[in-house]
Amino acid sequence: MFKLFVTLLRGRNADATDALSDTLALPILRQQLRDCAGGVEAARRAVAMVMAYAERERKASARISAQLADLETRALDALAKGREDLATEAAAAIAQLEAEAATTARALATYDAEIAHLRGVSSDAEARLRDLQRGQRLAIATDHTQRLHGAAAIATLSEAEATLARLQTRQSNTEAARAAVLELSASTNAEAMQNRLAAAGCGAPLRPDAASVLQRLKARAA
Repeated sequence: MFKLFVTLLRGRNADATDALSDTLALPILRQQLRDCAGGVEAARRAVAMVMAYAERERKASARISAQLADLETRALDALAKGREDLATEAAAAIAQLEAEAATTARALATYDAEIAHLRGVSSDAEARLRDLQRGQRLAIATDHTQRLHGAAAIATLSEAEATLARLQTRQSNTEAARAAVLELSASTNAEAMQNRLAAAGCGAPLRPDAASVLQRLKARAA
């Protein structure tokens, strides 16, 4: 029973850890990418450093080669002039320079191999980092879209749509009322003007008077 309880507790802890990891996935990914970018930058600096060492060895190799050529020319000239003592000293210097040249060549070969290796590693890391950054942008966009389609966001959108509909209805009603008031005002003004004109004897009377009614009755009696 105790073993079962421990297993259940471990399972719940694992589920909680997974849930937390899922919730914090984007912040974790951002930090991991910052770490990766720092590693890639460190790799670039390492390549640049090794290239600087290799360039120093290359210059040393060129200097040694120039010295060897000059010493050999001078040693041959010394032999031609019968100065074997000077030629012997030159030969010793040449031997020392040749040993140094061999050491420099080995170092240069090591540097060149290391540069090629580091460049390959750095290029691969940069390509993977670019892929991860593209994936991160897609994940962020997807996360924003999923948040937009969440229940709370949909409810908010529905509420906003209902508010807009009420506002548009109220504005429409207000506009209709204003138009009705204007129409009523115009109609009232027209009727008042008609009554004034009729009272002044301009045009036919608007209401029948006693004289016109009596005249009509006489016409019917005749």
